[in-house]
Amino acid sequence: MEKTNKAFIQLHLSVMLAGFTGLFGKLITLNEVDIVWYRMFFTSLILIVFTGLPKISLKKLAQLAMCGALLGLHWMMFYGSIKASNVSIGVICYSLVGVFTAIFEPAILKRRFSWTEIAFSLITVLGLLCVFSFDSRYRYGILIGVGSAAISSIYSIFNKKYSKGIKSRTVLFYEMSAGLIIVTAIIPIYTTIFNIHQDIQVIPSGSNLWWMLCHALFCTVGLYLLQIQALRSLSAFTVNLTYNLEPCYTVLMAFIFFGEAKYVNLSFYIGIILILTSVLLQTRRAVIQNKVNQLKL
Repeated sequence: MEKTNKAFIQLHLSVMLAGFTGLFGKLITLNEVDIVWYRMFFTSLILIVFTGLPKISLKKLAQLAMCGALLGLHWMMFYGSIKASNVSIGVICYSLVGVFTAIFEPAILKRRFSWTEIAFSLITVLGLLCVFSFDSRYRYGILIGVGSAAISSIYSIFNKKYSKGIKSRTVLFYEMSAGLIIVTAIIPIYTTIFNIHQDIQVIPSGSNLWWMLCHALFCTVGLYLLQIQALRSLSAFTVNLTYNLEPCYTVLMAFIFFGEAKYVNLSFYIGIILILTSVLLQTRRAVIQNKVNQLKL
């Protein structure tokens, strides 16, 4: 029980850090490709100070590199969604990650589908429909955001599967450094498909450099170390559904710092309440299941 409670604390701390991710996406004026490349590059530099070059098998390296590539692609689409719409839309699209996980996790890990998880996910979908009803101008941003959520779901599932038995710092270091190589290779494909109009800056400068360093340290190193540790005790579905709280934190900050409250109406707030309800229901379910498992032991 104590281990599970610690995992929930780690999970919610990581969600709070994640709430700042969308704000950095707005503050940094680079395009999504620049943001992701430098986020992974700076994170790799920070981690190598703490980890050195730990030894792992080639098989594990390939698995973690694949996870890093999935994470990088998710980030590019996530920031692309924000650039094409606004912070609120980008982070709320991310709430669909729980829906995709409820579908993908049983298929990938070969376990039975949970109708309870599907039901909680449908509450999230209903909330998203309410949110998206307030403005049709952001359809392109929403489409990219939905794709980002699907890829994030797949990343979390494989990350949980392949990170077992490896220190969290080692997992994150190889996902960032090896994943960076693959992300660099797919950037030309991404820019062609999504037709990025903003020029790529080889070297960021000024406030962009400062925001990128803060972004890498707090919203990448700190966030993902906490998330990887939480995944050791919690299911990928529980982690991903809890991340639906991220929009609540980010939207509130976007209202305060960027004045985005003027763009929303009542249906937006109803949607946020529904998303929050789905998270609370799943958290309660996970706690009850843990107590039952403890009694069986």
